[in-house]
Amino acid sequence: MTDTPWAGLAPDIGRRVDSHGRYDFFWAAMPNGLPGLLLKMPEGTTKVHPLPVLRNLSLSYRKVDGRDIFCISLEDRSQVEIFETLCRDVVAAGEQADTADSVLSRAIHRTMRWHHLLRAGSAEGLSIEEQRGLVAELAVLRDLVDRRGALTAIGAWMGPTGSPKDFELADIHIEVKARRGAAHPKITISSAAQLSAVEGFALYLRVIDVDTALAEEGTTLADHVDATAACFAGDPAAASLWEQRLAATGYLFEQVDLHRVWKVGHARIYEVVEEFPRLIPPLPEGVDDLKYSVSLAACAPFEISDEILSPVRSS
Repeated sequence: MTDTPWAGLAPDIGRRVDSHGRYDFFWAAMPNGLPGLLLKMPEGTTKVHPLPVLRNLSLSYRKVDGRDIFCISLEDRSQVEIFETLCRDVVAAGEQADTADSVLSRAIHRTMRWHHLLRAGSAEGLSIEEQRGLVAELAVLRDLVDRRGALTAIGAWMGPTGSPKDFELADIHIEVKARRGAAHPKITISSAAQLSAVEGFALYLRVIDVDTALAEEGTTLADHVDATAACFAGDPAAASLWEQRLAATGYLFEQVDLHRVWKVGHARIYEVVEEFPRLIPPLPEGVDDLKYSVSLAACAPFEISDEILSPVRSS
């Protein structure tokens, strides 16, 4: 790691990022020799739990000389150049914090933003189709809060983390698809894993009509986000996890078009069983990056009541 901020650092030795910075960010070599960024958390900082699990990055807490430390470490040495850029951006975001709690929160949120970008997201904001998908997932999330409680619901929302299933509950998995109400009656499946069941879990496909228009009145994407955030206001653990998941989607309020409104319409739910129309692994050798369409007419025999999303209650 020559010509990087970690050059010459022995394991567990730190070098302050900015000697004039408001907060204690350090370049550090982790015990395994890989590069890391540390934040000595200000006294009184409330830890965020659980920390997100990200590909090629490790987020953790440590205690050094009685101080709580937030750590971001790289797990793939070949990515050290982009990791340095990530770290500098995280520090810049953290330095704008005005409270002890917000410096940690801003550092985690900015790391999640990078996670979105490195998963082929866009720095220009969410596309129209990405916004449509987010509106649909937020509608399902609010529904699950009503049915299963805030912490269970937000913990199940795994789509923003890169999981092939949008929601992973203890007993079921749910894949969510958004479509224009007037569009051809079909949905697009973007990978073989999306409709591939996992042993021990029932799999359901939730298809929601989501329409958009430019208008002076109506529900904007920011309104949908705010309505969902309100579901977690009374549960600090759920609220913290909500902020992480939302950040991972790439959503930023300042990039929302406040003249574009979104309407959630008809919703259907299908049970994905053996006979359901789909392509499932194993795929032929050499076939990858699978994307295909499924007709809703072909799905019709598998449509069921959405009561399946409610937990089974003992009598």
